Amino acid sequence: MRETPPRLLRLLGAFFGGAALLALAGAGGAAAQEPLRLRVVGGLGGVSQYTRHEEPFWRERVPELTRGRVVAEITPSDRSGIPPDAMLARIGRGDVPFGTILLAGAAAEEPEFQALDLPLQNPDIAALRRTVGLYRPHLQRLLAERYGVELLSVLTYPAQVVWCRQPFASLKDLAGRRIRISSLGQGEVFEALGATPVSVPFAGMVGAMRDGAVECAVTGALSGGAIGLQAVSTHIQDMALSWGVSIFVANRAAWNALPEDLRAPLRAGLGELEAAIWASVEGETAEGMRCATGAAGCTGTAGRLTAVPMTSDDAELRRGLLNWTVLPRWIDRCGPDCAAVWNASLAAGSGVQAHAR
Repeated sequence: MRETPPRLLRLLGAFFGGAALLALAGAGGAAAQEPLRLRVVGGLGGVSQYTRHEEPFWRERVPELTRGRVVAEITPSDRSGIPPDAMLARIGRGDVPFGTILLAGAAAEEPEFQALDLPLQNPDIAALRRTVGLYRPHLQRLLAERYGVELLSVLTYPAQVVWCRQPFASLKDLAGRRIRISSLGQGEVFEALGATPVSVPFAGMVGAMRDGAVECAVTGALSGGAIGLQAVSTHIQDMALSWGVSIFVANRAAWNALPEDLRAPLRAGLGELEAAIWASVEGETAEGMRCATGAAGCTGTAGRLTAVPMTSDDAELRRGLLNWTVLPRWIDRCGPDCAAVWNASLAAGSGVQAHAR
């Protein structure tokens, strides 16, 4: 094994602890066989993305990919003790060498992150894939140059859709209703529609719908069914209001400190993980709608909700709200340079030009 330069050893020891020095100090002896131990903060614990994909990848697949030279310990982000809006800074400083950042949580510090998943921007997963493909090069540069962070994967949670306890046939019908939202941008959309946005914790949605505190709620089709929303709702829209995009990143110094013969299999494995999560999200979004409406093929608890398809009028309204409400308000928060970024990377895919006010 080639001798590792002293500076690299110091970096590895700082980021990963003494095991890194043992793993890479040189050939021969028992110490040289000690694996490099990575500390990773993953996504939200208790959801399928973490339990079915992230945790098995780091605990089982990474040692396979690296032939036992790397092992990893992963902690869910919501059990890490790190607030969502602090994760970017902690990774940039190197306090967390590898971690997952929910872009909505980091948007207060870096509004440009929202450009991937603005409300009404991506009504289906095909649109979201196109948006990510167009914006990814800019996001990679932004993270590297502004924060010293290496982008390794772009992930997403299933579609966030509208559930209601009373019938509706289009977005316009939501005017006058109280609607549970999970982000500032969602609230802006419903205000523009003449509805009243209300903040309700995820665990409190069923009670709020049952008691009439809200008449509609925005959440995932599958996750909403898991907590029992189908028992207090009558209609569900099949258009995604938003998704919940996250990124998996590394402190750039920590990443570059790894030998290339470890970085290459890790990067390839993370590409496999990303593909598996996207395929799972597409399946879970469809499964959530099947179960909410009691359609054939549901493997969970079936409801009897009426599916509300996106009409041509809804498509036109969605585009108008994106153009005249969502984008301008995002640019107000992000600054005029963000209009230029949007127009250079995303305008062609969305067909919507951004204008600084």
